[in-house]
Amino acid sequence: MKIGVFDSGVGGLTVLRALMDRIPEVDYLYLGDTARLPYGAKSRTTVARYAASSARFLVGEGAEFLVIACNTASALALDAIRDAASVPVLGVVETGANAAQVSSDTRDVMVMATAATVESHAYAAACAVRGLRTIEKACPLLVPLVEEGWIEHPVTSEVLRIYLAELMEQARAAELHPDTLVLGCTHYPLLRTQIERAVPETLQVIDSAAVTAAQVERRLGILRGAVNGARPARFFATDSVVKFRTLGSRFLGRAIDDVELVDLGN
Repeated sequence: MKIGVFDSGVGGLTVLRALMDRIPEVDYLYLGDTARLPYGAKSRTTVARYAASSARFLVGEGAEFLVIACNTASALALDAIRDAASVPVLGVVETGANAAQVSSDTRDVMVMATAATVESHAYAAACAVRGLRTIEKACPLLVPLVEEGWIEHPVTSEVLRIYLAELMEQARAAELHPDTLVLGCTHYPLLRTQIERAVPETLQVIDSAAVTAAQVERRLGILRGAVNGARPARFFATDSVVKFRTLGSRFLGRAIDDVELVDLGN
């Protein structure tokens, strides 16, 4: 089986990493639409057009199931992607909300995400459908810090402390009692250890990459087999393959040797 994973950049490689670790017996195709990022600065119509063309490309390469690892595309363009693709599609906003529903006893949830994802209120809407109340917090400094490689840097620790304090204050002001924190950006799983150290032990941290992989496994009914290591994946990028290999290896946790440059048009 072939599973296609799509993101506007390299952050979705944390989702691919979790998928490869959990379901190593399938073939993976990963597309990073690096020529057209950031999606967060684009209109809903433009994001939908970009995401639909990316979905069609992956299906054309043989993908039988699509994982939309881009939070912005999942928030703004999931319907357009499903219309464009002839295969099942699962987005990370949906998987994060599903995991929060299972995790939360108080039914109050906090979400850390990029400004574009927070402005879409996609997590709040998805959680509301599941009977959850939500506080969302935009954390724009985290993506550049992760891409700089400052995972354990004191600056990152201080930025996280400030964001988390502001998030908890928002919850108190809204008279909510959150017991679950959703990491609503695919860069954030690299900061999970830092975040868990900074929050009370009673707060469950939902890693979007890990829960997405688990839900794909359940959705497809795949049973784990005795496989020694993941099968090689194919990587595609719409801009610099050198930068993709260098930065992407940090997110994937293993070397990326070959990236195919593709042109998806305007």
